[in-house]
Amino acid sequence: LLCARLAAMAALALAPGPKECKEPMQQRFYPYDYNGGTALAVAGADFAVVAGDTRMSTGFNIMSRSVSKLFKLTKDTVLATAGFRGDITTLQKLLRAKLTEYEQQHGEPMKVHAVAQMLANTLYGRRFFPYYTWNVLAGLDENGVGCVYSYDPVGNYERVRVNVTGSGESLIQPLLDNQFERQHQQKAPRPPPLSVDLSLDETVELVKDAFTSAGERDIRTGDTMEICVISAAGIKIENFPLNID
Repeated sequence: LLCARLAAMAALALAPGPKECKEPMQQRFYPYDYNGGTALAVAGADFAVVAGDTRMSTGFNIMSRSVSKLFKLTKDTVLATAGFRGDITTLQKLLRAKLTEYEQQHGEPMKVHAVAQMLANTLYGRRFFPYYTWNVLAGLDENGVGCVYSYDPVGNYERVRVNVTGSGESLIQPLLDNQFERQHQQKAPRPPPLSVDLSLDETVELVKDAFTSAGERDIRTGDTMEICVISAAGIKIENFPLNID
């Protein structure tokens, strides 16, 4: 019996070990997640409309049905953001700190064009490790005219009449081009250079239709839509139901 055990131990010792890995092992780190959602803004003659849905998802999973994409910066400026929720929260905190510092130093809130430039500088400052966010800024300019600024993730921005970004952009943009910009309409009157020529009620109804349509086709847009109306009277936010599937 002892001889058998010794023979087994010798055979085990002489047996080949586990196959060595000849290729280097790779450890991958990806710091971002895409939480979806859609943000939209329209500039009117004396108002601005900002809208966003409240769904936060990752992949095919809905993480929350009540996460707002709208963030009030000043009494007449609202930021709508889609993308990675972690970076959205970080960006909002940073902007709030900068706005508070400005107001304490100058004794007045920052104007919308200055907020637009500050946001661009903030995004550009992180261009080598960008905030994974898609931003739309809306407010009223010094003349009381609605203004909308569109951004890319690294801070390039421009003032536009209408803008939509996020997971529902490809579904909603053609509607905005046709109804607000009057593109592809023969003999249709052109809107003013910096705003649309529709009334507030007409604008809100079109925005509702756009989100309702996108919510039926985009799995990352849904649950509830928030519509924020910015006017001389202040900021008003209303909620409307969307598809919850």
